[in-house]
Parts: sequence; C-alpha cells; structure tokens
Amino acid sequence: MPLIPEEPQIHESVPGPRAVPAPGRSAPTPRPVPGPRPAPIRPGSPGARSGPVPVPPQRTPRATIADAPAPAAGPQVQLIPASAQGALDAADEAVDLLLDAGREPGEILVLTTGDPHPWAAHELSFGEAPYWAQHDARDDVFYAAADADRAGARPVVVVAVNGGTDTAVTGALPGALARAGALLIVCGDPQRVNALLPAGV
Repeated sequence: MPLIPEEPQIHESVPGPRAVPAPGRSAPTPRPVPGPRPAPIRPGSPGARSGPVPVPPQRTPRATIADAPAPAAGPQVQLIPASAQGALDAADEAVDLLLDAGREPGEILVLTTGDPHPWAAHELSFGEAPYWAQHDARDDVFYAAADADRAGARPVVVVAVNGGTDTAVTGALPGALARAGALLIVCGDPQRVNALLPAGV
C-alpha cells in the first residue's frame, strides 16, 4: 500500500505568489494541493470491513411503474390561476407543456366553458361530421365545449373556465373530472373554481 505523506507537497510548477513569512511570524500552514487520491481499500487489506459487501437496492424500472394500475382515488387535479380572458391562453400553454413533457397529442382533450376555442370554431365551420371524426380518430389534441356530450374520455383533460354561468361551470367540472383518466387541469379564477369544484376534489 503506498504511503501518503502527512503534508502535501508543493511542486515548482504550481503557479501563484510564494508566501514569505514576515520577520517574527511563523510560516502559514500550506493548503492542500489537488493530487492523486488514496487507493481504495480492497477486501482482505488492513482496514477492510469483514462480511459481505452490501448491494445497493435495485430501482423499479419505469415501465413497471407506468404499467401499474391507477389509484382508485381518481385523476390528479391541478389548478392554473387565470382570468376568464386569459383562461384560453393558459390552457394552450398547459397543452404545450404537456406535449413537451412527452404526452401524445391524442391523449389531450381541451374543454371550454365560455366561447369555443378558435380551433374548434374553425373546424366546426366545415361541419359537425368532419369535426367529430377528428375527435374519434384520437390522433391530435381535441377542443370542444364543456357541455358537448360526444366528447369522450382521455388521459388528460384541460378545462378553460373562460366564461359561462356558475351553473354551467358547476356542471362542466364534474363532467371534465369524469372524462379525465389521469390528470385534470383547470385554468380559471382560483376563488371561483374552488367554490364550484365538486366536494372531495
């Protein structure tokens, strides 16, 4: 086993000013200089612990966690504070974040309690049949009114509380919660939304 000097050696190649002690003062203790680390203790050498070497616990693979059944408590609920005028923008930002986090577009449903989302208004201008065909294809984010009965369940539901009466919002939130498989995101005024959310959510 190599001997380790008690004090580090300072090599001539180390740059920097040399400290010369003033007359009557003792020389400062030299600071450690980075160098080779001591060799690790091997089993059987002096200082090695006797007994079996502990094995670190194995992590559960992510696939196993993802395949586990969802808890019976229901989807997770998140509230993003936004005014009625800013709820659509907040919902669009939430969708962007979900997609950036790896969610597939077809897993996301966006519902509005007031005016329809501009995408929904545009697609509905071509007729209801092609609009709902896109919903049934489930290959992209779908936007619908919160009271649309044909909007089915998806893993993530985003609700933009962008208007509507308290009665309409009160009816929309339980419906959105029932459609959400894993996550419900509500974008709206926190005081209003909390007052209108179903009990226990």
